[in-house]
Amino acid sequence: MLIAGFPAGPWGTNCYLVATRPGGPCVVIDPGMNAAEGGSASVEQVVREHGLRPQAVLLTHGHVDHVWCAAPVAQRYGIPVWIHPADRHLLTDPLAGLSAAAAGLLGDHVFVEPPDLRELADRDALDLAELTFSVDHMPGHTAGSVTLRLPYDQGIPSEDRETGIPELLFSGDVLFAGSIGRTDLPGGDHATMLTTLATRVLPLDDRIVVLPGHGAQTTIGRERGSNPFLADLPAPSPSRGL
Repeated sequence: MLIAGFPAGPWGTNCYLVATRPGGPCVVIDPGMNAAEGGSASVEQVVREHGLRPQAVLLTHGHVDHVWCAAPVAQRYGIPVWIHPADRHLLTDPLAGLSAAAAGLLGDHVFVEPPDLRELADRDALDLAELTFSVDHMPGHTAGSVTLRLPYDQGIPSEDRETGIPELLFSGDVLFAGSIGRTDLPGGDHATMLTTLATRVLPLDDRIVVLPGHGAQTTIGRERGSNPFLADLPAPSPSRGL
């Protein structure tokens, strides 16, 4: 599997391109500000470097630092954009999810919906670019936040599979290394976030590798053991699965 990620824009939002192999179709996750083209860190550069063919844009939520370049990327490659319906309005009204201090970064930029916009739902299984993503609705940071789970061994020959990692989790702004997503912005809800973490995140397998919307990768087990925001949450059920 090929995963190429880079921090985009002044918010340092992690944009990921995911494919089974170089030269194959790919999915673009969370193309934030300045992610579309130009420079050494952009969707255009990664596509060119690895010979990829973008098939879809997946958005973990609607905050502007994650969706700024969703429409430009979609239009450039003629591909659909997927977002949870509860965050759809943020694509054209980013001020509805911003603090007053951050609003100035928008300038006079005009935000439009991508021409082919599709809606994500909890428990969806999306077959895109030879990959199957499991969608889990994770409200709290925003009403429409989702995470995307991907079996680690997709696209890897059976003799080369690393059985120690069951899945990758693209966590958006739900879970970070040592932290969680803020809930003080419009549309955020702290009580809902705690419920999401207790009932949807903590039951996950410790071995899952977390690729967050900001900062370094981590694992569910590492966060279970050291993330202070998870320490006082109710213990997960024994099933350890969604």
